[in-house]
This record gives sequence, C-alpha cells and structure tokens, in this order.
Amino acid sequence: MSLMDSKGTLSKAGKDLFARWRELQSVWSDAQSEEFEKTYLSPLEQDLRSAMGAMDQMGQVLAKIEDDCE
Repeated sequence: MSLMDSKGTLSKAGKDLFARWRELQSVWSDAQSEEFEKTYLSPLEQDLRSAMGAMDQMGQVLAKIEDDCE
C-alpha cells in the first residue's frame, strides 16, 4: 500500500468515526459523553490531522527522492 493510499484509508476511517459519533450523540448526550469526547475524540481528531499533515510532508520528500534518483 502506498503512502497516499494509507493517507486515504486513514482519512476515511476518521471521517467514518466522527460521522458515527455525531449519530451516537443524538441518543447519548450527557456528561459522560462530553467527557468521552473531550478525553478521547478531540485529541484523536487533532492527532489525525497531524498524522495526515506528516504524511503529506513524507509524500513530498519521497517524490523528491524519486526525482533525484532518476
């Protein structure tokens, strides 16, 4: 699997997770759900953004390496 394929898979998984979370919030909206979101989902969302940004940077480096090797 290529780096960009992996990035796409990660992006889709994140979108699916947060879409399901929004659906779940319609039936689970109490202090515990807020704590769960604050403790787990908000940091995870930031980590996903950081990982995808890093994957973009890695893609640029790999493209440069490929160009340099040709």
